[in-house]
Order: sequence, then structure tokens, then C-alpha cells
Amino acid sequence: MGQLSDKSIRAIIKSSESGRYADGDGLYLCVRPGGKAYWALRYTMNRKRKLFTIGVYGHFSLSQARVEAGLLRAKIAKDGFDPVAERHRDQLRTIRTTDDLFEDWHKEQSRHLKHPKIPRRKYERDVQPLLGSLRPEAITPRDVRAVIHRITTSKRPTVANDALALMKQLFNHGMKLDLLNSNPAIAFTVKDAGGVERSRDRILELEELNSTFQILHERPDQFTRENYLACALLLTLGVRKMELLAARWTEFDLEQGLWFLPAERSKTEETITIPLAAPIISWLVELEVRSCGSAFVFPRRRTSKRYPHMSPDTLNAALNKLAAQKLFKHFTVHDLRRSFRSLLASVGTAPHIAERCLNHKINGVEGVYDRHDYLQERSDAMEKVAALIAHIVG
Repeated sequence: MGQLSDKSIRAIIKSSESGRYADGDGLYLCVRPGGKAYWALRYTMNRKRKLFTIGVYGHFSLSQARVEAGLLRAKIAKDGFDPVAERHRDQLRTIRTTDDLFEDWHKEQSRHLKHPKIPRRKYERDVQPLLGSLRPEAITPRDVRAVIHRITTSKRPTVANDALALMKQLFNHGMKLDLLNSNPAIAFTVKDAGGVERSRDRILELEELNSTFQILHERPDQFTRENYLACALLLTLGVRKMELLAARWTEFDLEQGLWFLPAERSKTEETITIPLAAPIISWLVELEVRSCGSAFVFPRRRTSKRYPHMSPDTLNAALNKLAAQKLFKHFTVHDLRRSFRSLLASVGTAPHIAERCLNHKINGVEGVYDRHDYLQERSDAMEKVAALIAHIVG
């Protein structure tokens, strides 16, 4: 006969005292703060004590919990059945699609990744559209090739290599979980994707910048005003692409001429105050009007569930289309950041100031002890660069 009764259970829950109350033969009523109660069975498996949750009190009455506990005890004793282990296996069975597999992999990897949002962005942008709804075990090497081909035809070799590496890791995870017998991406190499990557050293000098911005300005139907101003800001602020495209108006104090870039969007994971030169403020004022009340400096242009702001692909895709017409020599958005560093040097900026203008993490002893943000020095340097570019942008 159990030690609990319906009356005693009601009294326990009414008291709201958390604890574990035995009914006998390993069955317990577990009460959490606030009076929430559930049934659990304590048992031993391989010399280890385990606790298995049967169900919430209310869904399981006392008599029902005793019956369920009795059935479980019989299976444990007769068949060596481990209910905790089986519940874990049932959770793994919920991985039915590649989307499910990615979520499981990402949850595990997030503990080790410095920037967990990066692989999610890569997956959602390039892998999910073709493979997300497919069962992992149904994916073939031809499906992997389709993902790679879709990226390479849009002339994004680095992205193709990143997507291939991500798929290899993802399907290896599926093999670990016994969802796949083999990795459909394993036979592919970078030669099948974007090719062996070489470090870029592309810099646009003032003469090339002048001619390129003139071409961009003359083609608003192919390169919108928002794209044009985004390139101007990247060239004069030196920030990373998504640090700018995901910026919110609440981060700016245009009267003081400052941008407070939050740590969660900064690659160095530190908040940084960025000075804004007069030309930059005038471009931001125009963008504020163009944003039509949006919280973002660069709002999304189409209905999209992926991004509430301009897509990461928008600028490079627009530049690629014009470069394909042989209107100017091809360059990427990141080349503007490299050009900004070159412009800093051309106006006589000291290297340690230039590195802080780029929001680079300073390594070694200097990075540990020199915590000064050099705001005034950065402001002076960026004013000089903005003055050069303002004549080009107009």
C-alpha cells in the first residue's frame, strides 16, 4: 500500500513546499516551488540511480501513476529496459529533416563557437533553401552538388567553400547520431566548390574610386541610392558589412556625431564608439528619411522572414551585376574596408590608430594594457578620410 493519498497530495500541493514525497517502490511525487507537481520513478540501471519523469500530476492521478510505475518496474526487471535512455532515443527520432539536424548540431556547437550566428546565417542562406525540408538519409551527393552549383553560378567562390565545409560537418553529425550511413558531401573538395582561396589584396585608389562611384551614381535603376550610400559609409567608416547593414537608429546620436556599435554585433564582441564626420552625418540624415520610420538604417526591401534589414547578399550581388557588364573592375564590399585602411595611411594615420579605426582586436601586451579608445585621434583621422571621399561621393 502506498504512503500517499489523494488527501495528503492536495495538502502537499496547497502548502507549496518543494520536495520529493515517496509513495513506495520508487514512485515519488515531486513538487516544485509554487506547487507544480509531477510523478517520477527512481530505479537502478547498471549500478546507477536514475529518475524518470512519468507525467504531471493532474494528467496522471495517484492510481494512474501507480499503474504506470508498476508497468515500468516490470519492464526494467524483465527486459533491462532503461526508460531514461529510451526517452533520449525518442528525442533523437524527432530529427526528421535537415533543418532538425542543423538545429541539433548548432545547439551542440554553440558552446564552442565564438560567433554561433555565422554558421546559422550560412545555413539559412545557402543550404536550407534546397536541403532544409529533406530527410537527411535521403540526401545524395547530387543534392550537395546542386547547393554548390547554385552558389558558384552566382560567383561567390568563398561562400561555396564555406557551404561545403558546413555540409560536411552537418552530415558527419548525422552519422554520429546513426541517422546516416555515409556523408554525401565527403567526396567533394574545394576544387568542386570555390577553388583554393588566395588572400585578397584588392584596394581601390582614389582615381578608381572616383570613376567607380560616378558609374554607380549614373545607374540608380541598377544600383539604388541606398546601395550607393551604404558603399560610401563602408568606405568612410571602415566597419564590417553586417555591422552597418544591421544597424538600428537607436545606436546613433547624430547631434553628437557618434555611433555606439553594440558588442553583440561587433566582431570583437566589445562595444565601440565610432565618430561620425560631417559628410557621414549628412548621408545618415538622408537615409533616415528614406527608411520611412523603420528601426533599421537599411530596412529590408522585400517581405522576408530571414532578415528585418538589408540582406547580406544585396550589395555584392548588385556590384557583381555591374562588374559583369565590364563597367568597372570587379571588387567586393570587403575591398572597401581594405581601401579605407589604405586611405588612413595616405592621410598620415599612425598604425595603432588605424587598427582601432578598423575595430581590430589588438593582440599581445598592448591589447591587454592599452584600453584607451583613442576617440579623438580616430575622429581626426576619419574626418580626413571622409573629406577625401565626400568629393567623390558628392
